[in-house]
Order: sequence, then structure tokens, then C-alpha cells
Amino acid sequence: MDIDLSLLHSKTIDEISITGIYTIPDDYIDKKLVTALNNIDVEGKIYIGNNEEDRINCTIRGYIILEDSISLEPVEYPFSIKYDDILEENSKKNKNTLDIFSFLWENIVLEVPLQFTKVKDLSKFHGDGWKLISEDELVKSNNPFSELLKDFKEE
Repeated sequence: MDIDLSLLHSKTIDEISITGIYTIPDDYIDKKLVTALNNIDVEGKIYIGNNEEDRINCTIRGYIILEDSISLEPVEYPFSIKYDDILEENSKKNKNTLDIFSFLWENIVLEVPLQFTKVKDLSKFHGDGWKLISEDELVKSNNPFSELLKDFKEE
């Protein structure tokens, strides 16, 4: 969805409100990172700054739907972004427009965690000859190389 910036550039208006609820279309979303982005709450405006450059000041809030790193089930990951910067990199050159979906996606993707899980009980994740253990269990378990490590520490 393109936002027309021509009235702002012609000084007909002082600012353009971008406040609203947005749903990012699927063609913007990288399905490897994010499953869905719905009902993104944006409060903000676009205005001309002191140096005659387009500026954007907004708060972006919502939930990213992504796969749980352990169970692979969809989970909601909350985010909140405060953004105040020059709009130059985000607007289309010589077209006086801003693609709001592209702008939102580029800033939200920075908030996507590399790994995220809501799984508390790891005991149900096991198979033939393997089981998933926590970091605490890893430290407490017997390390087959602990005897060798003692020899190195003594020298």
C-alpha cells in the first residue's frame, strides 16, 4: 500500500498520519522466518524535518507468528518498536510515495529472534536412543571427558 507524499512535499499539509491497524500481505513475508503478521498497530506520522528531509516518527506494536524452535508449533512473539528516522531509504525514488508494508516488514524483521520457544517440559521430546535435555541437565550430567580435563588442569 503506497502512501502519497506529494501533498507533504508541496507544503499543502504539515504531516501525514500513518496511524492504523495493518496486516502485512503474504508476498512481503519470508515464510522461513515468520508465519504471519496480522493486526500490526502503528501510531505515527510522516513530516518534513529541519533539514527539509522526510522524517517518520512512529511506534509499531503487534505479534509475530513464528514456529517454536523446539515443538515447531505456531507461537505468538510480542514486539514493540519505536522508530524516528529519515525516510529517504524507505521511499520510492522520484515517486513521492512510501510503501508502508515494505517499511513495516523491514523494521519488524529486525525483531524476529533466531530461536524462540515456549516449551517448558522437555521430557516429551525423545526418540529411539535420543532425548532433548536442558542446559542445566547438560552441565549436571556426567561428561565422558571430565577425567581427561582433570589431567590437563594438573599440568
